[in-house]
Amino acid sequence: MKELLDAVQGGRKQAVPALVAGLDRTGRKAALAELKSLRKEARGWDWQQRAVVQNALLVAGAGCHTGAAACAAWIGGRDLRDWSGTPYNLVLKVLADRDPAWLADLAQRLAARPSMASTDADYRFVADLVHRAQCPMPVTDTIVEAWVSHVGSGRWHGNERRPLIDVLRAEPHLTSLVPRLFEGAETPSAMFWYDDPRSGDHWPAALATLASEGVLDRAALADAALKRLLRGGKPGDLRFGLAVVRALALTEQEEAARVSDWSGMAGDGLPVVAGHAQEVLSRLDARGELTTRELAEVSSSVLFRTEKKLVRAQLVLIGKALRRDACATDGLLPVVAEAFGHEDTDIQERALKLTARHLRAAGDAVRRDLALAAAQLGPMHRAAAHEVFGDLLGEGPAEEPYEESLPPVPTARRLAPAPETVAELVEEVAALVHSGTREVDLFERALDGLVRHARTDRTSLTEALREALAGQWWVKDPRQEQVDQWFTRQPGGLDLVAASLLGRISFRSVHDGRTRARNTGTCPHAALDGVMHARLWEAAAFVTTGQVPFLLATPTWHTGSLDAGELVERLRTYRRLGVRPGPVDFAQALLRVRRTGSQRAAADAALLGTAEGERLASWLRADEPVATVLRHGSDDDRPTSDTWFRRSTTGIRRVLLATKERLDIQQEFPRAFHWLGRPHYPDQSPCYHWDAARSEHWLAALPEDRETLAAWMTPTLMHGADDGPDGGAWVLPGLAEAGGPAADAMHLALAYGLGARRPEDRLSAVDGLLVLAAQGCLDTAMLGRDLAVLVDHDLVKPTRVADSVRTAAATGAYRTVLSVLAAALPSLLAYEKAPRGLGEILAVAGECAERCGPVTMEPIAGLAGTAGRRGSSQLVRQAARLLAATRPAGSAGAGAGGGEKALGGIDRAEGDGDRDGDGDEQKVLIGDQIHT
Repeated sequence: MKELLDAVQGGRKQAVPALVAGLDRTGRKAALAELKSLRKEARGWDWQQRAVVQNALLVAGAGCHTGAAACAAWIGGRDLRDWSGTPYNLVLKVLADRDPAWLADLAQRLAARPSMASTDADYRFVADLVHRAQCPMPVTDTIVEAWVSHVGSGRWHGNERRPLIDVLRAEPHLTSLVPRLFEGAETPSAMFWYDDPRSGDHWPAALATLASEGVLDRAALADAALKRLLRGGKPGDLRFGLAVVRALALTEQEEAARVSDWSGMAGDGLPVVAGHAQEVLSRLDARGELTTRELAEVSSSVLFRTEKKLVRAQLVLIGKALRRDACATDGLLPVVAEAFGHEDTDIQERALKLTARHLRAAGDAVRRDLALAAAQLGPMHRAAAHEVFGDLLGEGPAEEPYEESLPPVPTARRLAPAPETVAELVEEVAALVHSGTREVDLFERALDGLVRHARTDRTSLTEALREALAGQWWVKDPRQEQVDQWFTRQPGGLDLVAASLLGRISFRSVHDGRTRARNTGTCPHAALDGVMHARLWEAAAFVTTGQVPFLLATPTWHTGSLDAGELVERLRTYRRLGVRPGPVDFAQALLRVRRTGSQRAAADAALLGTAEGERLASWLRADEPVATVLRHGSDDDRPTSDTWFRRSTTGIRRVLLATKERLDIQQEFPRAFHWLGRPHYPDQSPCYHWDAARSEHWLAALPEDRETLAAWMTPTLMHGADDGPDGGAWVLPGLAEAGGPAADAMHLALAYGLGARRPEDRLSAVDGLLVLAAQGCLDTAMLGRDLAVLVDHDLVKPTRVADSVRTAAATGAYRTVLSVLAAALPSLLAYEKAPRGLGEILAVAGECAERCGPVTMEPIAGLAGTAGRRGSSQLVRQAARLLAATRPAGSAGAGAGGGEKALGGIDRAEGDGDRDGDGDEQKVLIGDQIHT
């Protein structure tokens, strides 16, 4: 045993099998105990030391284990693997004395372990075990992925590459592993590695060939691929299944036998899958192998899809069926009527025309039902519907006056006070530490509770925390220097304060954490993180000394805002107790205090007679933003080329905002806050926060300065609209709820969010837009102009903007969306060649105008010219639709007396409007009220 341990520690893996063979069962058990201790010790070594013993340790442990389950866990351990590969040949040698049943059990257990690396070597090792045990190959996702890698490696013979079909023919476990290719959670990525999909030297073609040769069951292969398509999943996985189906080239009989599969894929599959299924159904219908009922059922699903190409194709298929068999009219026309409610007006028009062509063949009851369904048609098709249905349609219900539907204005929620008992506090702290949650309200009250109870009941708090956090590594680890190093590099959250309270961080580290000159980074994310870290280190010092009764910066409301009168009372208590506030705590309190309407609080603060009272009074009276936002990089740098393409490629692709310097923050605040007071010129290059680091504390650090925060977060939003990280727009709803004015920066941030690359980010932007509109803080003209500028600079795509405004309008905010688009359209319609997606934007604007009823507004420059163009493109039709749904201001019937809705016009030549407060306010007439 000593020789074995010496060989392992010396990294002599080749000597291990012979040494293990010389041990009896008792000796192996004793050696295994030593090997486990060595493995545990090696986990704390650096990678160079660990690499010396890794392979020898793995081989020795595999040989000394007597149970298959424990042996599989040892071989599959991630800490015993490295980049050089696992020495499976030596493992096989050390297991040579095991009986076949034991080896079969080991193979099954290894195949079930996700920790297996799924490589060629893994597969060959399990295959060797199976061969020695003479048992079936275990079929798991891990083994299948490893097998695919093994097949890929087997294609190379020297420098020559063998055809895939030849390699697969020689595979002994082919028939058992192929079905699993379609049953796993994901298709192995190596199956997509081929040079030219047209060459035929790839998996789909090879599997189809093997099925034609009888090596694989053709029907079973087709069923497996179709089941994969029906199950859904990632586009890549489904493309593989679809490629197999196409490579099999199913016969007419095989297609006809699977009608239900094609129907399911057409109704619910991804577009590429649904398109193929639709092609098959079309062939079946042409051959008379699709009944009217089957066609009606699948059409009912397809016509509800959002992909217009699929819906149009299904209407064409129904039209062919109706022309061929007039008896199918009563069964199919009610399905066609379901498209009357489609969001695309072109689809509505096609459905109405198809209904008109075949209405005479329909029964009386069906015609009445179709007339009722026609009520779903938009206003632009109402006249045509009356021509089709005549008296059946009737006059319809009288339209009620339009009312804008906006979400309720968010109300600020007061934070609950800190937990009164130690038990309550410890429960909350433990939950936050274990989960890593940083919700502002939970975090702030728990942090304040730690400071309060550390002063009043430190002993009970410490005992309860030590028990509740016993599972944390920094509680169990006896080496304090490692704990110090960890928290110095990554202060984290409440765990830092709890560790300080439990004495797991040295006094020196806490002192250094408070006093060191922290580098808060070059981006706002790092700077705001630096503010939080400074607060945590200061709180860590407070809980060890008990010098303050509570924290001044604990918010009053969930947004992070602090009531000015409440802060004055806290300072009054500090004065009565003779306590000096922590510099960081007081600085954060100043940044959080609500400045507007706080003159009474300013006077009370000045009467305190303390330095902090004077600073608070001065801060409230000044009522200045943390950093004034300066406009930069939009109108001055705007491209001047005539065509949209040249403007987007030759212009400066940057629309960002700079912030002004504020000296008092640099001079009077702690160092961690200095970045906030420096001047910041917007940087187009992305920062290192690729994951958008969703920290609610960024918003809670400056809850009364949404303009400042919006300006600093805009670069992340800009990159999120291009090829940068997703998730950056999460901040927009929170910014909309924050305090302070909503001006240039807030609207520019919203514009970027509405054009974000990811749908989730666009939804966040829509939420922010609706919140601002509900508050009455949304400047629709400003937002519309910003959207036009961003499209002009090719920073957002019109198709994504169209998706966002369509979503916003669908909530009932039609008038708000129309006002935004009315400001954006003059610029978008001015291009010689319209950008892709402009037709969709016009469609949303047209729908909004129709929903709002008769709309009177200033003419949109370029709209009439676009509507008057030749052709029937979506751009022309939707421009005509919007033009028909609006009336120019000053026309007969317009105005307050007419009772119609009116929207303010946008004159592009007027520039940015009243952004600085020195121009005329824009008056908007809505109904009989004047709105500013």
